[in-house]
Amino acid sequence: MIPGGVQILNVGLPLIVEGAPAGAVLQLDWRPPAFGDADAARLAVGLDTEATRSANEKAIAAVQSTRGKLVAVRPAREVVPGIADGRVLLHAGPPIEVARMCGPMRGALIGAALFEEWAADPTEAAELIDSGAIRVEPCHHHGAVGPMAGVLAPSMPVFVVSEGESLGDGRSAFASLNEGLGKVLRFGAYDAEVITRLRWMRDILGPALDEALAVSGPIDVSSLIAQALAMGDEGHNRNVAATSLLTRRLAPIIAALTPNDRAVAVLRFLAGNDHFALNLSMANAKLAMDAAIGIEDSTLVTAMSRNGVEFGLRVAGSGDRWFTAEVGPADGLFFPGYGPEQANPDLGDSAITETLGLGGFAMAASPAITQFVGGTPADAIAATTSMRRITLGQHPAFPLPPMNFAGAPSGIDILKVLETGVLPVINTGIAHREAGVGQIGAGIVTAPPEVFLKAVRYLAEQRASR
Repeated sequence: MIPGGVQILNVGLPLIVEGAPAGAVLQLDWRPPAFGDADAARLAVGLDTEATRSANEKAIAAVQSTRGKLVAVRPAREVVPGIADGRVLLHAGPPIEVARMCGPMRGALIGAALFEEWAADPTEAAELIDSGAIRVEPCHHHGAVGPMAGVLAPSMPVFVVSEGESLGDGRSAFASLNEGLGKVLRFGAYDAEVITRLRWMRDILGPALDEALAVSGPIDVSSLIAQALAMGDEGHNRNVAATSLLTRRLAPIIAALTPNDRAVAVLRFLAGNDHFALNLSMANAKLAMDAAIGIEDSTLVTAMSRNGVEFGLRVAGSGDRWFTAEVGPADGLFFPGYGPEQANPDLGDSAITETLGLGGFAMAASPAITQFVGGTPADAIAATTSMRRITLGQHPAFPLPPMNFAGAPSGIDILKVLETGVLPVINTGIAHREAGVGQIGAGIVTAPPEVFLKAVRYLAEQRASR
């Protein structure tokens, strides 16, 4: 007993000490290793070797030294590998059979088929998708990422974020352009308004942005995000500052484009879309995380993604392999008239931002985000602090002002997750179960523990077989 101080140290459930005097109890955040799975805990200890630590140092260095540059905005078929020939649509999350897809993803695929004019109506589009005449594959398998349903079609313009200073100079990653809020393809809407907007983005917005980039030169995305973090963004669900900074960089060039009505339309669209920079942040994170894929013995997470049915995890040491588990809806705030019963299970590739160290990992930089996803500013700081326990280090490019300018927690280590029982926190939007209804809220979701248990078992088997 410490006079005037903590008298009880509780390692168990809080209810055990509910009757103790206020201030007398210090609650220790201790959880059984490997979520209580003794076999997985033993395997994790066996993987914690000098070889693993060396591999993780190499992996996190590769990730954190990547500085993506926005070099172009081009039609996907010109730059995204593997979709130029035939009828191919890309979707968010790990691979999934068409028959198992959720409502928003099916709706987005139908809309993309109509946009490409592969079908005359939704019924024909659905038949082509169900029959396999239109092939569907994950965005991640093509160096790309997409929010929510994540559907990407060959004619859609994409951000091209590269290691080098120009198109084709080094590795690249890709993301679709953000449509804004409301009735949009990424939530499964596919009526005439949605298709008309997508075609305007293809014919007007994409080419205008590409022309502006040709004049401005490459834009350092990491620097842009770092500045946005200092202005209250977190790089996932709040992108007001990043969108403003990007627009400010390109607006003088866009304003000079001809015809003038084209320039006005593009600037008006950017001014009305606070989420436009989200997809750019995602492409930059994808480029960084892909730098670690295939580093033998590394336990660094290279991707977290959801398809509305399953959560998928990738680890550097296991290459392109997915570890999956059922995914549920987020816990958060709902728009008036909606609730958990209407929510679709979580979906989208946007958790690539958390995988790098943004979003839920950088919530401390964005107290305003708590008004959108729930909680308080203190909760945001607590979330970032907690993520330090499961990451390999701080990202030097992403200092967080409320954390004394320490770098955002970066590089999820599956061994640290199993040791602490702390799961990665992800900021996310909440989609309605039905295609086309749209976003009905936003909140927080954690990665399911099963994917980490599966990953450690695979890595242990892989090492034992050498």
